Amino acid sequence: MARLPANELYTRETAGIRITIRVIYLADQSRPDDRHFVWAYHVRIENTGTRTMQLLRRTWTITDGNGHLQQIHGPGVVGEQPVLDPGDVFEYTSGTPLETPSGFMSGFYHMLVVDSGEVCDVPTPPFSLDSPHADSRLH
Repeated sequence: MARLPANELYTRETAGIRITIRVIYLADQSRPDDRHFVWAYHVRIENTGTRTMQLLRRTWTITDGNGHLQQIHGPGVVGEQPVLDPGDVFEYTSGTPLETPSGFMSGFYHMLVVDSGEVCDVPTPPFSLDSPHADSRLH
């Protein structure tokens, strides 16, 4: 599978949850002449806090290179709603296509504090979707 090197990590920690994202442009799945560009993003969710947390839902905002927004909402991630005890890590890989050679993603994981029933939104780090077909890095 032809890919660009994944040189950048995007990290953010909130409420005892550290989220790290690595983005990879998938050249072998992209068709620039047809305005079809595809990225994979690998997410690592680590519970650095003292409370057991469960990821209930996700919300993503995807912005393409023309500024068009797409909102994605759904239960869990990749079909799972992982429970993370303190020190636990959950990792998954997903992807997104765009019609432009660059874009941007940001989002939230809606987490449940298992012991108290409290629900909190944990923001992901915003991250850039860049391909070698973009005129310049915009993000």
